[in-house]
Amino acid sequence: MVGIVLASHGELAAGVRQTGSMVFGDQENVAVVSLEPSMGPDDFRAKLEEAVSQLEDQEQVLFLVDLWGGTPFNQTSALIKGHDTWAIVTGLNLPMLIEAYSARMDASKTAHEIAAHLVGEGRKGVRVLPEALEPAAAAAAPVAKAGAIAPGTVLGDGHIKIAHVRIDTRLLHGQVATTWTKTIAPDRIIVVSDGVAHDDLRKTMIEQAAPPGVPANVVPISKMIEVTKDPRFGATKVMLLFENPQDLLAAIKGGVDIKKVNIGSMAHSVGKVVVTNAVAMGADDVKAIEELKSLGVEFEVRKVPSDSSENIDAMLKKVKADLAAQK
Repeated sequence: MVGIVLASHGELAAGVRQTGSMVFGDQENVAVVSLEPSMGPDDFRAKLEEAVSQLEDQEQVLFLVDLWGGTPFNQTSALIKGHDTWAIVTGLNLPMLIEAYSARMDASKTAHEIAAHLVGEGRKGVRVLPEALEPAAAAAAPVAKAGAIAPGTVLGDGHIKIAHVRIDTRLLHGQVATTWTKTIAPDRIIVVSDGVAHDDLRKTMIEQAAPPGVPANVVPISKMIEVTKDPRFGATKVMLLFENPQDLLAAIKGGVDIKKVNIGSMAHSVGKVVVTNAVAMGADDVKAIEELKSLGVEFEVRKVPSDSSENIDAMLKKVKADLAAQK
């Protein structure tokens, strides 16, 4: 695996790494070097050398640096001389780091290959709202609109491909838009919620949060049931997001074929038992999940793909015991 060194003025690199762990999960083989006001160039160079020495693979090293021409870059640039397999990318930002984590999951990729890939992906992370503020060249680019597909048209095998199903109170957010989307590689993200489908503000925010190249739609449960029976979606690979297990149960009872579900987060509210730092459940949640299990649905509980799954049965047992003790 390519080793990564994050280098910056001050605590930028450390902060980006910490935030990257929240989105992608804790990562090994990553080092941070921060330039403090009291440090000179030689001090920073020594810290860089120490960081590289701690990496598992010192043959393939990728440096993500904050600013071209600054001391972190200058010292890193001097350090890589004679190391033809090392590479530097400047302009360190969170989307760049997440993309680097994702790219190096392919053990065959070199530091040079990942660096070349990051240049474009890092720039994609810079976006603006209102969209009218985008550079004129980008705004003027022609956009081809696909025409409507006639009802009854059969695409692929006529059955929508449900690649991943997640229960997450926050629905489409950083962990989903980056980590899970890159892992699952869906053609489309569909949020299934009666409440959100009738809330124009939330619906717009979710659509805007979609990662580049993967459109997001918000539909009520009844519409999702129709979609799974529509042969026009036979060539579509989707990720489905639900706010709670009750909505998921309603969809499955309506005919949506789901056999495995990832629980990412379930927010705490009055009457619920906190089970983990991301999951809280109430009596209604337990009832819905147990009914889903009786229908053959398998659960995994993890925020990001690199996490180990929590034991759903142990979680349900704890919730029921705590709720009984409160009576």
